[in-house]
Order: sequence, then C-alpha cells, then structure tokens
Amino acid sequence: MSTTSTVKDRVEALVELYRDDVAPIVALGDPVLRRKADPYDGQLDGDLLTEFVELLRRTMLAAPGVGLAAPQVGVPLRMAVMEDPATVDEEVAEARERYPLEFFAALNPSYEAVGRTRRGFYEGCLSMPGYTGVVNRALKVDAVYTDLTGERRKRALSGWQARIFQHETDHLSGVVYVDKLEPRSLATSVNYTNRWADPVPTKAARELGFHLD
Repeated sequence: MSTTSTVKDRVEALVELYRDDVAPIVALGDPVLRRKADPYDGQLDGDLLTEFVELLRRTMLAAPGVGLAAPQVGVPLRMAVMEDPATVDEEVAEARERYPLEFFAALNPSYEAVGRTRRGFYEGCLSMPGYTGVVNRALKVDAVYTDLTGERRKRALSGWQARIFQHETDHLSGVVYVDKLEPRSLATSVNYTNRWADPVPTKAARELGFHLD
C-alpha cells in the first residue's frame, strides 16, 4: 500500500469514526510526534480535506486549544489549524500582545523570524497536558502557507499569533515545545496557576532561575 493510500485511509477512518465527535489527541511519546510530517500534495480530495479540517477544528476547540497539527491526531501531514479568541484581560493581552486570531487552516506552513527580538512566555501543548514551560520565541515572523483554496499565502504575524504559528509549524518537523523551553521553567499547570500566572514571567524567571530574552 502506498504512503498516500495509507494517509488517506487513516483520515477517512478518523472522519467517519468521529463525524459527530472529536478525535483523540496523540500524547508525547508517540513516534508520530517525532517524525517530519510529509508535505501535503493533494493526498486528500476536496471533500475529505474539508471534513478533516473540520475535525481538527472541533478537536482543537473542545480540548480547548488555540492550535492543532495533523500529527497530533496521528496523521503525518504538514497541516495545522489555528484559532485564538484571546479571551484574556486587557493587562495580559497587552503584555503578551495576545489578540484574536481568526480561524484558518495552514497547509505546508513555514516561517522565518523577522529581526532578532524574542520574548519568553509560558506555553503548553495538547499532547502534553498538565505541564507548561517558558519558550523564548521570535516576536515577529513571516508566515507562509497554502490555504484550503490552494492559494499560497504570506502573513506578517507578531506577538501571540506568531507564537501559535511557530508552535504548530514546529510540530510538523517533529519538534515539541519541550525541546525549546527553558528547562528550569517547567511547571505543573497547577503550580503555574497558583504561582506564576503573571502577565510576564519575570518573577518565575528570578525565583526558578531561568533566562528570559
């Protein structure tokens, strides 16, 4: 059986099994999260692609999360969905430059940092629930991807939107956020909520002894 047939069969099975539900999210330790995903080159026909994207979106929103890559449901294709209502208070929104990101699906995404400015904030991953850690990421990126109409798009993203795009695109290269985090920042979600949920993790950096760009 060809790789294309295997991927298509996997997606068809997922869509059929979870047509009115959400797909299970693959947990860290599964090899699919550590391999480079295959480029999307039409393995899924129009209707199947649409149904799969809708499944990814349902699964992301139910988690809840602001992004989900295809490998996180066991499909090694270079595609991801992203959406952020940014329901945070004004102080957090301003400190983290976190503003609403309308839903979109990205096929074969890539990014390049714009400038050298980086910011460190706590982030988590749906494939590693219960933990969070600080990742220093580029503040601004040029994001490139193909949309669902087949149009190649380029977007300038900054702040939290840039962070989401970097996180999800990294997944497609077999990279999980724990590979990039400041090791001493790693915390349980409970400890983060109780101790370190400041708009900017300056206190956490000082007391836990990690670096903020």
